[in-house]
Amino acid sequence: MSENHSQQTLIELLHGRGAHADSLVSVQGISAELAARRVAPYPQSISQILSHMNYWMEYELRRIRGENPPYPSHAACSWPTQVAPASEAGWEREIARFAALVDEISAIAKSDSHLLNRELKTAHSSHAEVSASVLAVLWQIVAHNSYHLGQIVLLRRLLNAWPEKMGDTW
Repeated sequence: MSENHSQQTLIELLHGRGAHADSLVSVQGISAELAARRVAPYPQSISQILSHMNYWMEYELRRIRGENPPYPSHAACSWPTQVAPASEAGWEREIARFAALVDEISAIAKSDSHLLNRELKTAHSSHAEVSASVLAVLWQIVAHNSYHLGQIVLLRRLLNAWPEKMGDTW
């Protein structure tokens, strides 16, 4: 796959094209109350999952900008403890934050190969053997988002809150 093709695919997956549902539509159109509901036995709410995704996108963007954010001491540190957003406005801000982060990552994915091939400082000793180029980190973000967006879609379906227009098309 050529670098330009790889970049285009990455951008499409960030926005939910191809095999993915639209990322933003996956989190829009539900109330803060619904985003706070848990579906047993799943441990997190939609709100918590979105906050977790935003945490890691912001973390990786800081690394790409050359900052050196501390790596969380435990995976639980990247998950909010509060199940519900503080308010409907807070939930809308979290969705807007998600959209802005996806747009920022998309803009970086359109960069020239000089930036995309730049190696980042390893965030954690367990990552020493993993590629840490900007492009590799962007692909990790896409994989992470895809995983968690799948959880959100499943939770929305279980809550009867998946938009009909997003259903199967074949």
